[in-house]
Amino acid sequence: MATFTLNINGKEQEVDVDPSTPILWVLRDHLNLVGTKFGCGIAQCGACTIHLDGTATRACMLTVSTVGDSKITTIEGLSEKGDHPVQKAWLEEDVPQCGYCQAGQIMTASAFLDKNPNPTDGEIEMAMNGNICRCGTYTRIKKAVKLAAKS
Repeated sequence: MATFTLNINGKEQEVDVDPSTPILWVLRDHLNLVGTKFGCGIAQCGACTIHLDGTATRACMLTVSTVGDSKITTIEGLSEKGDHPVQKAWLEEDVPQCGYCQAGQIMTASAFLDKNPNPTDGEIEMAMNGNICRCGTYTRIKKAVKLAAKS
């Protein structure tokens, strides 16, 4: 066990965990930030996507010992009132069906739009390609990303 001080959603959080613990489990089990979901455990589905210094990152494969001074943002920290442009677009386009993958989808989309505020359809498809939605809401996801880009 080791003690780590992490910058999560703009606040310093101290945890005492094994250095090889994935940040996903630190967030969920030690800090009760359960918006980040476990999907596949091999960084292939995107359900566990967080921002690490503004970059969409899979939390299931990122160990706590590798985070260092990086800033972590979870879905809970994306906006205080759920009013981030991507979150608002998600609701307006009625994207969620079962909802399980949506936090990861939103985190991927928001990081993408921060870097590319005027994307083409192809760029949206490429950016969102690694996030799996078992309900198949891909058309609505793309519409929501386009809508958020206009905001």
